[in-house]
Amino acid sequence: MRQLIGIRREDKNRWERRTPLTPADLDRLIREQGLGFVVQPSPIRTYKDEHYAAIGAELDPDLGRAGVIFAIKEIPLDLLEPDKAYVFFAHVIKGQAHNMPLLQRLLDLNCTLIDYERIVDEKNRRLVFFGKQAGQAGMIETLFALDRRLRWEGFDSPFAGVKAAYAYQDLAEAKASLREIGLSVRGGLDPDLCPFVVGFAGYGNVSQGAQEVFDLFPHEEIAPAELAALAGRKPPRDRLFKVVFKEEDLAVPLDADADFELQDYYARPERYRGRFTDYLPQLTALVNCIYWTSRYPRLVTRAAARRLWSAGERGLRVIGDISCDIDGSIEFTYKTTEPDRASFVYDPIADSYKDGVEGRGIVVVAVDNLPCELPRDASDAFSATLIRYAPLLAAADFSKPLAEIGLPPELMRAVITHQGALTPDYRYLEEYLQGT
Repeated sequence: MRQLIGIRREDKNRWERRTPLTPADLDRLIREQGLGFVVQPSPIRTYKDEHYAAIGAELDPDLGRAGVIFAIKEIPLDLLEPDKAYVFFAHVIKGQAHNMPLLQRLLDLNCTLIDYERIVDEKNRRLVFFGKQAGQAGMIETLFALDRRLRWEGFDSPFAGVKAAYAYQDLAEAKASLREIGLSVRGGLDPDLCPFVVGFAGYGNVSQGAQEVFDLFPHEEIAPAELAALAGRKPPRDRLFKVVFKEEDLAVPLDADADFELQDYYARPERYRGRFTDYLPQLTALVNCIYWTSRYPRLVTRAAARRLWSAGERGLRVIGDISCDIDGSIEFTYKTTEPDRASFVYDPIADSYKDGVEGRGIVVVAVDNLPCELPRDASDAFSATLIRYAPLLAAADFSKPLAEIGLPPELMRAVITHQGALTPDYRYLEEYLQGT
């Protein structure tokens, strides 16, 4: 017997208007699979309550009858119910301290937790994600910050008219506007801003989304190795420059006689040191799109930023930290920001911070929930991938032992808790739960 599926309303903050499954996809699942849905009403969801009611979903604030509950963001501890199967972004797999009480509560309530972030194939590639939309919104926010910073410095900004990502109706409207704004670049950039180089750290889904937006502007792509030569000649003023950094551009072996080997870097990063600092003097903006843990070298440290500014190298104006790890690959990302207050300035000399885009230092954009700024596009894309898993989750029997649930491998890899215990792949989290 298939379980009733609940769709939770998002209430973590006022910006979260996404939904895991759209009305159109629910309609398909109801008609073609015979699934039943109960949807919590929401005053802010990008798809309105009436859209769900029109396709036959039941609207009810109480999801108690649902056996499987889909959400996007973390669920408040007091709203969790015993013996449920929850599917959402839990943000616990790195042992994030702020969410250990959530993980412990799920264990205490005998709940099954399935994390979207860990729905992966046999090569550990994610199958359900918002990465591209994070990149798209993050690039728009980076351009918005660049415009305000350049105007504060007294330049005629080539990005005049760019708005915050959430201010656009959808991605199509944003693209049309940015394409028009990009025509100003053809008219010639201020010589003191040339070459205007935007670097992208990483080349995955997040980076692809960010580059998709950047590519609306006249530009020329160059390799990291060409940056030094570009700085040494008179660059053209009618274009921006784009450079994409891969792993071999971020680190080098400690052994000077060794070659960079990607799989060795993944497996033994302690054998490598960061080298990204070498490129910082040539960048006008950096868009950080990499997945990072503390095992790997940072992209930009406080010390590197201080050396840069002490030497008078102050061309790096904005960092769009889409990855947004606190004290992470950008060491001075000391907090996350909200869409209407998206940036702060880090002063490398004083090692201090100031909200906004004004003042000595580097502007950092650190919105930690970027896809919510493009809620309709993000929901449509996410739902299109999640729809295939809804029937499998509805048919699973979570009352049985883990091996007998009846889920395919890609979903089994995402089961973090079951029947009051961490599953084998996630028992390492026990050390992070101590003292919770």
